[in-house]
Amino acid sequence: MIPYTETKDIVEKRSRILITISQLFVSKIIAHAQESDPIECCGVLAGPNNVFEKLTQMTNVDNSPFRFSWNQKELLNVYLEMEDNNWTNRAVYHSHTHSEAYPSDTDIRMAGWPEAHYIIVSLMNKTNPILRSFRIVDGLVEEETIEVI
Repeated sequence: MIPYTETKDIVEKRSRILITISQLFVSKIIAHAQESDPIECCGVLAGPNNVFEKLTQMTNVDNSPFRFSWNQKELLNVYLEMEDNNWTNRAVYHSHTHSEAYPSDTDIRMAGWPEAHYIIVSLMNKTNPILRSFRIVDGLVEEETIEVI
């Protein structure tokens, strides 16, 4: 299960947007973050409609504990696969190794897909990672409710 710091009721009252993610993909995102620590991890989820069918771990070319940048060749391959399959459901994920699971100023500035979900896993507490999801459009951040199936 996702380790929440708040009750589900509080999270649902704060957000009307819903993102549905399989327990398998949640576990893989958290494992990727933990395996990459102290470097930020990054990756993409994609699929049709409201379903995620594929998780792709990406290379953080910044190799930094404080920021990430995509490997452009990997990103192009993921983008082409999404286009070839007509996958319109997209999520970008990355980790914050030393801060909360909330978009940084850099995350907000670099958010390039307004239709995408932005998932952040915080490793501030190494034994209790926190996973949260957001929409970022025109510099505005709105948290989403995560439903794990």
